[in-house]
Amino acid sequence: MFELIIETDFAAAHNLREYKGQCERLHGHNWKVQVILRSEKLDKSGMVMDFRDAKRIIGEIMNRFDHVYLNELADFAEVNPTTENLSKILYGELRHGLPNGVKVEKVTTWESDRCGASYFE
Repeated sequence: MFELIIETDFAAAHNLREYKGQCERLHGHNWKVQVILRSEKLDKSGMVMDFRDAKRIIGEIMNRFDHVYLNELADFAEVNPTTENLSKILYGELRHGLPNGVKVEKVTTWESDRCGASYFE
């Protein structure tokens, strides 16, 4: 099994509905995202996939979340924009844009240097 690890970041604001504490108020984070892609086989060039292509696919998804108020996105109409839910949504979106044989292993989203959450299946 082979893995690619790609890290990126974006800035966004959110607030947690029905939360008792400071996070109920509007605030922002500089989110860091780590994506792990896996494949059992390498392509004819000896790669899981080209890093450039992986970064482009991930970047297109991240652009939708960059410098927005997450609560206003349809993704968070029914669920809170928590770090956990953000990781799950990013995981789901990434699954649809990858070449055959390349799977998302895990997405970890960090809302600070010391607090993050992962989603994987």
